[in-house]
Amino acid sequence: MNQPILSFEITKRYPGFSLECQAAFESGITAVFGPSGSGKTTLLNCLAGLVAPDEGTIEVLGETVFSSSLRRNLPPERRRFGYVFQDAALFPHMSVWDNIRYGYRLTTAERRNTDLEQLVDLFQLADLLDRGVSGLSGGERQRVALARALATSPRVLLLDEPLASLDAEFQGLIVRYLRRTVRELDTPMVFVSHSMSHVLALAQSVLVLSDGKPVVQGRPAEVLAHPNAGAMSVYSTLENLIDAEVASLRADEEMAELRVGHVTLSVPDPGYSPGDLVTISLRASDIILAVDTPSKTSARNVVVGMIEEVRARGTRVLVYIDIGARIVAEITLGALQDLGLQEGGQVYLIIKSTSVVVLDSPSNGPRRDDV
Repeated sequence: MNQPILSFEITKRYPGFSLECQAAFESGITAVFGPSGSGKTTLLNCLAGLVAPDEGTIEVLGETVFSSSLRRNLPPERRRFGYVFQDAALFPHMSVWDNIRYGYRLTTAERRNTDLEQLVDLFQLADLLDRGVSGLSGGERQRVALARALATSPRVLLLDEPLASLDAEFQGLIVRYLRRTVRELDTPMVFVSHSMSHVLALAQSVLVLSDGKPVVQGRPAEVLAHPNAGAMSVYSTLENLIDAEVASLRADEEMAELRVGHVTLSVPDPGYSPGDLVTISLRASDIILAVDTPSKTSARNVVVGMIEEVRARGTRVLVYIDIGARIVAEITLGALQDLGLQEGGQVYLIIKSTSVVVLDSPSNGPRRDDV
């Protein structure tokens, strides 16, 4: 087994609340999921060094950064974590460029694993560098905050609800940038969220907290089917957040064709040009499944996929399907039994064009070569 990126066993007590948590995180993106008041942000602050646990240990890549028994408590700057707060917390008296450069200048040359030009390109910030931060949109502020945190060349990037304060049109944009950060910089991330849709969109692993204690840890599909963790998620609001490319436009019908994985979906024209990248939202409950080829349906989208996993919780079932991208559909237990769906089998997805929502606004849409 590979050495964990981050491992800890800590206790932090407050009047009326106690965080008692032990876990180990691997590389990639790990989510800490749970309802408000479950201890998610407290855990993140303890890991970052902003709050000192009452007892326990925290290790980063084998280095002990906190130990109550050894009386060791490295300050935040020596732990080499990047931290992105929910409200971005940019320096208001600095320009975008000075915000990004601030952490970079505090990082010694031998510890730098990225350069400022790379970050400016990664987050598409070249046109914003001379601007003050007060007039930035929510999505722009989060992009600057991410670049500033990564400019310190952190060993781990911590994010506290990075999408919660954003309008829906910006959430898809930040999801794409986070995916690109992992892909291009290989920086491990731990992000806090109360949205299972965001967890499914980003995380390879998830730790569920409730009342300050871990409930379960594992892959998102496994965790969502867990009785205790699944009860915290509202299936009816579960969304697929998927990257797509505008393939073509049909001006006569005011429709567009989006390429998602190896299939194409017809949607109302979102105002983009062919080659633009977008993020779409598609509710799991809006996908109809069939085992035979549907005929004469009003739905504009009938695509074929392969069933990867079937996870049941009570009378509700989540079916994870590969269409070149991973997508989840929600059906009833009765429908599962009637259709006889099996992992590894083929299934047809029937999707109304109006069920596919493009989250990005046209002014925020990067080209395929950009993201």
